[in-house]
Amino acid sequence: QVQLKESGGGLVQPGGSLRLSCAVSGVTLDYYAIAWFRQAPGKVREGVSCISKSGGSTYYGDSVKGRFTISRDNAKNTVYLQMNSLKPEDTAVYYCAAAPVSSIWYSEYEYDYWGQGAQVTVSS
Repeated sequence: QVQLKESGGGLVQPGGSLRLSCAVSGVTLDYYAIAWFRQAPGKVREGVSCISKSGGSTYYGDSVKGRFTISRDNAKNTVYLQMNSLKPEDTAVYYCAAAPVSSIWYSEYEYDYWGQGAQVTVSS
């Protein structure tokens, strides 16, 4: 049974940093591209970032480019999202998702497995 579990969310002040982790179990991480999505209240879910199976390719949404960094440790079956210079508009529930093949990384329909989500709140 494939399971994804996010951790590392919380409350942070504007300008601060958080690192989200996505622990994957039930499959070998090497076979999956992993993405992070987020959903703020009243808004549609949006793609934040994606990393290819090997980690050789990374993709970012325009709103997070230069501030967020995605990485993966296949030996630990874990993907990370380092979030710096956080803004109030980054407040959302963040989800990680896995896809064996992903051609349109920002489309939630590409992904077969999802975590339960982690709340990130950026507020003073």
